Amino acid sequence: MNPPKASKPDIHSEDFLRLLLRRQLRLSIACATTFLIALLGLPLLNYFFPELMATRVFGFTLTWFLLGVLFFPLVWGIAWVFIRGSIALEESEVAEVERETGKENDE
Repeated sequence: MNPPKASKPDIHSEDFLRLLLRRQLRLSIACATTFLIALLGLPLLNYFFPELMATRVFGFTLTWFLLGVLFFPLVWGIAWVFIRGSIALEESEVAEVERETGKENDE
């Protein structure tokens, strides 16, 4: 007696989408946490280390250098990581389904 074959994986199934959304949620939380640390960290650095933040860097105080020069590249970097990570998650899920579908066709 042959064991029953698993049903064909479907990239449009509820389980597939739920797994993909869960992984993307983890990625979103990681990116949002990084952004919030940067956003809330600057005022905290100003409060707890005012002398350090008043230090001159390239003609700016460190506060303005971080806020005016480095903050936007950081946000762009976070967005880039999120987009690349999200695309990679989708591609890996599709590749996994295609591998499983190929295995079923070989049997």
